[in-house]
Amino acid sequence: MADIDLPTTQYADEGDGPPTPSLIVDDVHVTYKTYGGKRLTQKQQRNWKTLGRHVGAVDSVHAVKGITFVAHHGQSIGIIGHNGSGKSTLLRAIAGVLPTSDGRIWTNGTASLLGVNAALMPQLSGERNIVLGGLALGLTPAEVAERFDEVVEFADIGEFVQLPMAAYSSGMGARLRFAISSAARPDILLIDEALSTGDAEFRARSRDRVDEIRAEAGTVLLVSHSMSTIRQMCDRTLWIDHGVLKMDGSTDEVLEAYAAKTGKPAAKKSTARPKPLGHKPAPAKDATKEPSGKTPAPGAQESKA
Repeated sequence: MADIDLPTTQYADEGDGPPTPSLIVDDVHVTYKTYGGKRLTQKQQRNWKTLGRHVGAVDSVHAVKGITFVAHHGQSIGIIGHNGSGKSTLLRAIAGVLPTSDGRIWTNGTASLLGVNAALMPQLSGERNIVLGGLALGLTPAEVAERFDEVVEFADIGEFVQLPMAAYSSGMGARLRFAISSAARPDILLIDEALSTGDAEFRARSRDRVDEIRAEAGTVLLVSHSMSTIRQMCDRTLWIDHGVLKMDGSTDEVLEAYAAKTGKPAAKKSTARPKPLGHKPAPAKDATKEPSGKTPAPGAQESKA
């Protein structure tokens, strides 16, 4: 097992000493293959003879390139970057859905991936999906029954709970997935754009649920293109660019740097954002390379696909 050197950090209560990491990502690379077509080079794309031509081959995509960071209990971490930068791929690797081609991931607890494309079974009713989703997250049948009404109420699907999910609107399906995933109170909740769906009331309730998870010493990783959502909900932010961790620091500093680089609005600073719980991020810095050194904290387990 490779050792890892924890980044220099500041703590909200230094008298308690360094908190136990909930997640360690050590020099992780993720490469996956696509089948049935190969990407053309820029020169080929400019050649009219290749336009519309199908190139049957296996193509390899190096989506995540040597990312390293450490998360602690009670943190809410935003992940930003352009489309195709590797944000969602990183979350799937942390959840164990995708295997890493190199590097290691340790989690101190269970990691649950929540995304608007999470795979439930559309031909089954909402009721059956709540049961199956809860069991898949590790809840006992008794716990699923105990939290069933809470999930239905939070998702606000009412009598639609008896209908197949195929009959749901995209917003209703996203609300139900969020309600199921967060009902288990996972140690590490991974959210992929889910808070961008639904009306303002549901987004407010979602933020309250995330705050509850953080208050219970859970860790939240949020991928979003909404800078206002990141600023309101996260005290630390990772900026990923072409698969590389470009910057890791406080949300205000990272969003300002991202806005300066891309020209996109970084949203207004919010004084209402919850203060960091337990652990504060180090000052923003270039996070392209992090050293490896010390052994992961006791109780941490390697995440496997």
